Amino acid sequence: MNSFEKIYCVVKRIPKGKVATYGQIALFAGNPHWSRVVGYALHVNPDPDGIPCFRVVNRFGKVSEAFAFGGENRQIELLRNDGVEVSDDGYVDLSKFLWNGE
Repeated sequence: MNSFEKIYCVVKRIPKGKVATYGQIALFAGNPHWSRVVGYALHVNPDPDGIPCFRVVNRFGKVSEAFAFGGENRQIELLRNDGVEVSDDGYVDLSKFLWNGE
């Protein structure tokens, strides 16, 4: 399994109503130094409906300004539809919505 496949497997596990960070995905995929690789993998996500890349935010809880599937506002919309509260400036409260990996 290549690095992108490992990343996609982890992202598929993020439950509805939760988010994960790029670093967290990298760690769970087997290499804590892959944060940027996670970003690259999500940007070319071959199955946005099956691999919920919109549930991945940066280490501060900020959505991506370059969300590949409709931009920042689309990511905010998808997260809110998923039950995640997102501030008007694009932040998720990680103390409330961060996935614990289980």
